[in-house]
Amino acid sequence: MMNVTRASGLAIGIGIIVMMLAASPAQAQTPAAAPTNAVLTTLTVKSDVDRARLLKVMPDEVRETVKLYLDGKIQQWYARSDGKGVVFILNCSTVAEAKALTETLPLSKNKLADFEYVPLGPLTPLRFLLTEPATPPKY
Repeated sequence: MMNVTRASGLAIGIGIIVMMLAASPAQAQTPAAAPTNAVLTTLTVKSDVDRARLLKVMPDEVRETVKLYLDGKIQQWYARSDGKGVVFILNCSTVAEAKALTETLPLSKNKLADFEYVPLGPLTPLRFLLTEPATPPKY
């Protein structure tokens, strides 16, 4: 139990430091752009979709989604707690690549869902923790 508490405290502490460093005007350098190494994709079933039509497409949707997972294209997936769709973390390096994948899914082909894409990359403000602090001048 204590290890979980320490790990949580460490994660919170790092998060606070990163936010402070990222917002600090004293840092004149802009961190290098992070490469996109995943794309967060939300699939939302359209509100006006006929339920019977949706249920007819779902077996194919599940099969195609499982294939993408087994092919290593989907890193993680979650059901939305509001019941309106799913969230994928896709192993893609661009939003265009992620769109190309989701366009192969039956819900997309049948225009039954909307998709949103957010490119993800490393937390670049952590680079500030790797540099030596500036030494104040000695008088």
